[in-house]
Amino acid sequence: MLLGTLLVLFLLGGTGPAAAHAALRATDPEDGSVLKSAPRDITLTFTESVGLLEDSFRVLDPDGRRLRTGEPEHGRGGAETARVTLPAKLAEGTYTVAWRVVSADSHPVSGAFTFSVGKPSLTTATVDTGPTEDPATKSLYNIARYLAYLAVALLIGTATFTAVCRPPDAPVLHRLLKAGWWTLLGATLALLVLRAPYESGEGPLGALSADSVTRTLTGRPGEVLLARLALLLVAALYLLRLARLRKPFGWAGAALAVGLAVTWAAGEHASAGIQVPVAMTSSALHLMATAVWLGGLTALLVTLYRARLTPAAVARFSRVAFVSVTVLVVTGVYQSWRGLGSWDALTGTTYGRLLTLKLAAVALLLGAAALSRRWTARLATVDAETAETAETVVEAEAAVREKVPVGGPSLPEGPEAAPEPSAAEPPEPEPSAPVEAGSEQRSALRRSVLAEVAVGAAVLAVTTLLTSTLPGRAVAEAAAGTPAVVGASVTNVPFDVGTPGGHGKVQVTIDPGRVGDNSIEALVYGPDGGVSVVPELRISFTLPAKDIGPVDAELTDKGGYWGNSFLNLPIAGKWEMKVTVRTTEVDQVSETRTVVIR
Repeated sequence: MLLGTLLVLFLLGGTGPAAAHAALRATDPEDGSVLKSAPRDITLTFTESVGLLEDSFRVLDPDGRRLRTGEPEHGRGGAETARVTLPAKLAEGTYTVAWRVVSADSHPVSGAFTFSVGKPSLTTATVDTGPTEDPATKSLYNIARYLAYLAVALLIGTATFTAVCRPPDAPVLHRLLKAGWWTLLGATLALLVLRAPYESGEGPLGALSADSVTRTLTGRPGEVLLARLALLLVAALYLLRLARLRKPFGWAGAALAVGLAVTWAAGEHASAGIQVPVAMTSSALHLMATAVWLGGLTALLVTLYRARLTPAAVARFSRVAFVSVTVLVVTGVYQSWRGLGSWDALTGTTYGRLLTLKLAAVALLLGAAALSRRWTARLATVDAETAETAETVVEAEAAVREKVPVGGPSLPEGPEAAPEPSAAEPPEPEPSAPVEAGSEQRSALRRSVLAEVAVGAAVLAVTTLLTSTLPGRAVAEAAAGTPAVVGASVTNVPFDVGTPGGHGKVQVTIDPGRVGDNSIEALVYGPDGGVSVVPELRISFTLPAKDIGPVDAELTDKGGYWGNSFLNLPIAGKWEMKVTVRTTEVDQVSETRTVVIR
């Protein structure tokens, strides 16, 4: 049913605007462009609104020194743009721009590109473009997010199980509620502390600065986490009051659960992109259904091992779990369509592949749930039969008591009053230890529920990865919005054969630098900067990502330059261009550079 509904929505959904996780749509100046005059500012355009950091732009000059720029701000395009002002005078050469912003769904994105003023630099120094992502900070942040998912599922699920099933061993479930509450509190505090270094790409110690604390508490992600902390404090008071009065969970508890779920919807993919109100409602329902199912399973498993739970109580939870699965299917299909946007994205993007893995895990989880329902039905049948047998015995005993006088049966007097025991009568058997009815079914039910809990933990792990992955719809939107590069691609390749006067550069021009037929021209410059004549020049192209090449450019000497008007590069991507220069009959050198074919 899940896969069939998913297919229908893919076919009917089509493609649309971007959903969550900002992706770079365009840059001004364009990546790799050569400008006649220096630009006054740099503008980036994204697929959705972005938040700016103090260090959103790092602009490096041809020598690798950082330029003094203005404060980052939004451009004329509104919140979907980021702009920074450049110094009045820029020297000739190639400039590197490293950028970092925060998506509307709270996830940071970053990248880099280059542009040249006048002409490209002969050599571009390898420079530090600034922090991109600190592994320690990212790992700690993702661990805290996963623990938060587990904790909210345990908290909401255990509370729902207690309210619906009314198990006999309430203290055990109270300990589960405390564990879920304390874990969620700790994970939320960790997320709040790590939020600033996670956004800026710094190490965990970056959270200690006063600027980091201020930035976190005044940003939307920080406000969402503060709201979650406030709800947790209210939930603690509510749980203490119920424990003291020994009352079941009511509508106030349901409202707190909804509030906690909304904090996730407001801080993840649902808060940005298309259909935000519908998406946030769907996300909150999806999280609550997950919590009721998986958290309830954990409470059920603990109760099955610690107390005798009646089949009627298990059956009640089974009905609640069925409703939860129905909600999961409906909301999950909608979120899958919203995140993917097309069928190709299911296999062509990281988000799609993670979603496929999650669907497989959910299918396995549904299989385990079906097995649990089967054992629950068997257990209910056995208990019903046992109860019916006990009732029949009670009725028979009552009938016997009615036929016997109150004082007991009268016995004849005299020697015949006590008849001798017959040797043919067998002795009565010794009573044996009673065997609990349905013990086999209970053991099987425990095993199947344990399997459900284990697979459910894996589903939550994949969900954590999904929430930090660029959705396939955003990938497609960014690719579709990237403007075609107008003009030729120019690459300077320095060379040195190691002999006196045996160095210089090769300037390679590929026009238009797109898929299909291109013209290629190559000029060789000597040590003095003038055009140099060499015995041989060869250029070939290889696309490692697709295992294509080498493709020989088949250059011929055109009298002063080398060229070919029919170079066919069939696939877009980053090609490795190998340039081989022979300066004498025995001296030659090969250099490799990367060129982008769009």
